Amino acid sequence: MSIPAYVQGHDLLAGKVVVVTAAAGAGIGAAVVRRALEEGAKAVVFSDTHERRLAEAESALAEEFGADRVRQLVCDVTSEDQVQALLDAADELGGVDVMINNAGLGGTASVLDMTDEQWSKVLDITLTGTFRCVRAAGQRFVAAGRKGVIVNNASVVGWRAQEGQAHYAAAKAGVMALTRSAAMDLAPHGIRVNAVSPSLVMHPFLAKVTSDELLAELTEREAFKRSAEPWEVANVMVFLASDYSSYLTGEVVSVSSQHP
Repeated sequence: MSIPAYVQGHDLLAGKVVVVTAAAGAGIGAAVVRRALEEGAKAVVFSDTHERRLAEAESALAEEFGADRVRQLVCDVTSEDQVQALLDAADELGGVDVMINNAGLGGTASVLDMTDEQWSKVLDITLTGTFRCVRAAGQRFVAAGRKGVIVNNASVVGWRAQEGQAHYAAAKAGVMALTRSAAMDLAPHGIRVNAVSPSLVMHPFLAKVTSDELLAELTEREAFKRSAEPWEVANVMVFLASDYSSYLTGEVVSVSSQHP
């Protein structure tokens, strides 16, 4: 499904410096980078842990949108030093205005067999990694006296039960709780914090690691009986990042028919 022309660009992020984590692939993060550029962002700094894909993405986007508007940096959100370096890169472009926290890690394991290492790795990347980025961006906003915006990526799995997903579900439920509480901490500074909660978002990597049976089951749960396209989730994240949602904070928006 291609992006309809009427949603491709209305300068919703005109003049903003946007930072996006986990954005070198073909999923939500990459779609957010593109939509931010289409919506007039002054610059987008995007990260991932995959150096080659990052370089390829930067080259392609620079050719399309201009080299002065895109910058990539390897960033593992489990490293405080790398998170700070990512925000430093945004400072070189005028300072972060919008922080999009997309990094996360899934996996499938029963709680009967799940190891401490499996649990800890998913929680450290998905929840604690999001916390590190929220904290770093919030500190930069406050220091600059800037009414910035933070948008986190949660999941409907944080609301509902799914076999083999205890670590991922706990992490994403934590992202929702973090979003609500951080919003209250940052509201006195005029900083907004919201999250999206997608369900099934189809991209090549997901198709590679998920069985046809599970994909069919997850698709059947959706009202439209299809998966979401990455840009459909990215559009909601752009809305939350824009001034169109100026009075919205501490919310988790379900980009799915599944919600409490």
